[in-house]
Amino acid sequence: MYRILGENQMSRELRSQHRHPKYAVPEIEACRPCQVLTWDITRVPGPMKGTYFYLYVMLDLFSRYVVEWMLSANENAEQAQHFINEAIDRNGVEPKSLLTHSDRGRPMTATGTVELLAKLGLSQCFSRPRVSNDNAYSESQFKTLKYHRLFKPSFKIISDGGDSLDNFSNGTTTNTCIAVLVL
Repeated sequence: MYRILGENQMSRELRSQHRHPKYAVPEIEACRPCQVLTWDITRVPGPMKGTYFYLYVMLDLFSRYVVEWMLSANENAEQAQHFINEAIDRNGVEPKSLLTHSDRGRPMTATGTVELLAKLGLSQCFSRPRVSNDNAYSESQFKTLKYHRLFKPSFKIISDGGDSLDNFSNGTTTNTCIAVLVL
């Protein structure tokens, strides 16, 4: 019976199915430095199992250099807003011509962060939900960092992590700005 109904397009799924909306693939490109900044947050191991510090990193899409980074004891919208303000202030970026790209994490999509970016005049672009390769440069930079031979497997205190990341970044990039927040 169902075979005959299916051939005549007379049967359908009776349960209501939730369908995710279709999102367009973000196509971002940079023709010069400080045109597109991509940023993300990752966890780095803390002093004991199950505790973490959060590493905020902002990369220039054109040059792939670290523009700003910050190591924090927690991940939230206030820290993200502080991080963005520091990145803009320290690097003297002209906000009106700048596009920021990030994934859809809670600190990135928080109302306060969106309002701050609008107040600064920054354009904002997000990755598609549940797709990690839309923010591939930040993700690959985190993997390179975590698997590098100079990267420590864990940090006892947050300032130890800041010193280690400072030594690592000074050896790999030339225009790194540092903001270590000790909480």
